[in-house]
Amino acid sequence: MSLRHAALGLLTFGPASGYDLLQTFNGSLANVWPATQSQLYGELGKLAEAGLVTVAEEGARRRKEYALTDAGLAELRHWLVDVEPTVVRRSDVLLRVFFLGIVEPEQAEEFLRERERDAIERQAELRVTEKEIASDTVDLAVYGRLALEWGLRFTEMQREWAVWAQQEVAKVRG
Repeated sequence: MSLRHAALGLLTFGPASGYDLLQTFNGSLANVWPATQSQLYGELGKLAEAGLVTVAEEGARRRKEYALTDAGLAELRHWLVDVEPTVVRRSDVLLRVFFLGIVEPEQAEEFLRERERDAIERQAELRVTEKEIASDTVDLAVYGRLALEWGLRFTEMQREWAVWAQQEVAKVRG
């Protein structure tokens, strides 16, 4: 997924300013594709230059409201249906786990406890988002909920794995 397609997707819900998009982004997409304000505003400029969005309205303090163009919708549909998703195979965490044998077992266990705490914390953040999603049938509630459920299940798996891994390292200590 790219920030380009995330922005195009959010604009399918209607015209929005960069600020509005960032708020929606942070409340819904941040668990799958985090972005900063400068990244999002930069991408909106590129989308406008490419004719995929248009500035529908300009307000006070240079506030711009962007709207999806037909070309932008076509690009989003093409990406959704015709472009194979990228599978990320890199993990800084797992690379470190692979080499934990060179540190003391206590240090390895602490590293794994920290991964467990991270998973618990991230899942708590997702639970807050879960409460904010309306139960109606609009696309954001239905499909956003699907993505949120993936995040909840993934963080639970990460927590369970970290607990198991701690037990495995404890066996090394005897």
